[in-house]
Amino acid sequence: MTGVVVGRRGRRPAGSGVQLTFEVIAETLRERIRAGGLGAGDPLPTQTALMREFGASSLTVQKAMTLLKQDGWAVSRPGKGAFVAHRDHPDGADDLDGPEATAPVGGATARVEALERALADAVQQLADLRGRVEALETGGGERGR
Repeated sequence: MTGVVVGRRGRRPAGSGVQLTFEVIAETLRERIRAGGLGAGDPLPTQTALMREFGASSLTVQKAMTLLKQDGWAVSRPGKGAFVAHRDHPDGADDLDGPEATAPVGGATARVEALERALADAVQQLADLRGRVEALETGGGERGR
């Protein structure tokens, strides 16, 4: 990792090219995957190991892992850890996708779809709340709770 300038803070000057620590961690793991040091289905290093290797906080390592998962490079298996995603499936599916695994997010399209679902849920919750408020204002509904 020679020649890499790492910004230790959460901000970087515009156009500086300085990578933040979580970006360095994520890119290092991507390079290990590309080089074959980590293969599909292999466990990724633990949070503790990455904290020690990069001198980073747990939050920084978590941000790096989140980035890898969002970009489809890793999947989580609750209680078991994070694993390299299978990237050779054309539809982005992963052999680790079972009920105990979280599916990798395969790029911008999947992120947009997830955000649209979250937005639709939020809109529904707002509509429900608006209905409850209107019912209270007109004297009906949920008084006495």
